Amino acid sequence: MGEPVLRSKRTADIDASDLGRPNTIRYNILTLVINEDYEKAIQGLKQFLDDGSEYPNFRAKVERYVLHGIDLIYAIRTKRNFPGLASLTRTKQQELKERFREHFKELKFVMRKIEESMEELRLKDARSTIMVVRSIALALTIVFAAGLVLDLFYGLGSTIEIVANEYIDKSFSFILDKFF
Repeated sequence: MGEPVLRSKRTADIDASDLGRPNTIRYNILTLVINEDYEKAIQGLKQFLDDGSEYPNFRAKVERYVLHGIDLIYAIRTKRNFPGLASLTRTKQQELKERFREHFKELKFVMRKIEESMEELRLKDARSTIMVVRSIALALTIVFAAGLVLDLFYGLGSTIEIVANEYIDKSFSFILDKFF
């Protein structure tokens, strides 16, 4: 997706840091909502959920946030495109604008939660991979140590015993022959 151009400054309280990094789900969806392209934003969220992930509990972790985000986009669209907005009193118009801001802030929060959930899944996967690698390393160390102990006692150990017995026998024989 290219760099979206904001159509208007009607959405106050928008900071570049609120959008996140370019080409992330948060950036793409929020810029689509800012540009009033609600259908693409909804399709983007649905596509994100349907594409799935390599993580096993991706859908269970993210689905509620995505569905809530879709509901918020519908609410934002309704507040922005309210029929007869100009005929409402100034107080009602302000109230609608305030509700729009609240919904947009909540959408930003939900999109952050989706990204945090993805990061949490990634970290959990990395931790489990590290545990598997450590377990394999520990198992190999134990097998190596057991092999070394067995070799010392049955292989090299018996050889050392035979050589030591022979040396002791010859030493005693030499001493006995020399002195007695």
